[in-house]
Amino acid sequence: MAILSSVPSRKFAFLLLLLLIPVLVAVLWGRLDGKTLPEGFALGNGRLEAIEVDVATKVAGRLLELGPREGADVTAGQVLGRLDAEDLAAQLRAAEAATRQAREAGRVAREAARAAQVQLQLARTTLVRTENLDRKGFVTGDKLDRDRSAVKTAEVALAGGQAQVAEAVAAEAAAMEKARSLAVTLEDTAFKAPLSGRVLYRLAEPGEVLGAGGKVLTLLDLDNVFMTVFLPAAEATRLPLGSEARIVLDGLSATPIPARVTFVSPQAQFTPKEVETRSEREKLMFRVKLNVDAGWLQSHRDLAKPGMPGVAYVRLDASRPWPAQLPSR
Repeated sequence: MAILSSVPSRKFAFLLLLLLIPVLVAVLWGRLDGKTLPEGFALGNGRLEAIEVDVATKVAGRLLELGPREGADVTAGQVLGRLDAEDLAAQLRAAEAATRQAREAGRVAREAARAAQVQLQLARTTLVRTENLDRKGFVTGDKLDRDRSAVKTAEVALAGGQAQVAEAVAAEAAAMEKARSLAVTLEDTAFKAPLSGRVLYRLAEPGEVLGAGGKVLTLLDLDNVFMTVFLPAAEATRLPLGSEARIVLDGLSATPIPARVTFVSPQAQFTPKEVETRSEREKLMFRVKLNVDAGWLQSHRDLAKPGMPGVAYVRLDASRPWPAQLPSR
């Protein structure tokens, strides 16, 4: 009987062991694999991104030269390429010649106006003398009338000379403004990098005719790198702006990247298909943007490349210290 009673107990112990083995394996695997996330932290999957800026032409023309290739680094203000500007250069030379011509015309008009002023003064002086002689009876009325007519003629001539001066000044100003406009347009045929970054796409080649606003290059702003993740409402509502974050990229798990929460969407949305979440039951998520620390980017410019996938960890409770080793995913 003792032998028979021990058989069920052995079977029970064996079944219990079978039930406990998966639990023990899961616990040990979680500890060994470092997948246990401490309380007060949350994580989300995403990819590094950078602000993309298109370099485009301001004027239409044929692309004469384009320097940087895809992957090349450029600095702000660097000349990246040029359009064929021979026609604009010819127009600028013509406008500068018109400016010189208008300036000379203005000089001549001012000389003529000064001469008319002298003639008017002489005519008025002569008229005063004639009027004095007329009162004494030494000149005829015909002489007086001629001198009065000379004064009026001189006044008309002066007014005409002054009008010509004003016209010449306006013509010179218009020619100068046209020359300045053409000079600015000519300068715009050499397009410069609006920021320091890296060429992502080369969208045109020398010889192509581009319209105004034609895109030539797409640059990545490597000083503005971020990752977008999606968190459920229970975690997003506990996440204040400015919270510290860490980004662990695939293949760079030993180098956590410091970041901060700069945006939490005020509206929930369905989880994008390409984003993995820890729970398939959570359909509505909040978009969270994490900007990589600018100082880290300066010293690791070639390490973190936009497009690299990884995991972002955010601290929901500021009183919680960061773990010595972040769980891997």
